[in-house]
Amino acid sequence: MSAPTEPSRDARADAATPDNPDDENTRVPLRIEDWLTVLSMALLALITFGNVIARYFTDQSFAWTEEFSIFLMIVLTLVASSAAVARHRHIRIEFFADAGSARRRHLLALWGAMAMVLLFLLMAGLSVRMVWDHYIYEEVSPGLGLPQWWYSMWLPILSLAIALRALGRFNRLRRAGEQP
Repeated sequence: MSAPTEPSRDARADAATPDNPDDENTRVPLRIEDWLTVLSMALLALITFGNVIARYFTDQSFAWTEEFSIFLMIVLTLVASSAAVARHRHIRIEFFADAGSARRRHLLALWGAMAMVLLFLLMAGLSVRMVWDHYIYEEVSPGLGLPQWWYSMWLPILSLAIALRALGRFNRLRRAGEQP
């Protein structure tokens, strides 16, 4: 009779997919972004489906659905961008990023990660001002009349999340470059 075998990976490594080894190297699990992406897509599909059904049976459209759909598309884009940055699946020009020596590719990856950190920190900082203006001037959304800052407050939060994911990517790349 053979002895039971020990699991070869811990629970955190099980969250990683075989084609995304970076999933297991992140401190904050990428499942957060994955679930937020799924939730946003599901809500978009439900809202759109409900609107189509309402139009078909009543010849009327739910005007408020467009407001939520636009908000969800922005959230979806930023959340998926955060996961893409952490997994190194973001948009880049492969001709330049994958050409040259290993050292050149490594330095370009470091530079790209730091550029993303700076860009999204700038975006977070500037969008805080926009949220503050929406709050101070009591702007309301055109469809439902909700406070506009309810929608715009997610831009600096998600921009900061992307900046932190890019910083994590930078640190992982830097440590990988230090190893012999």
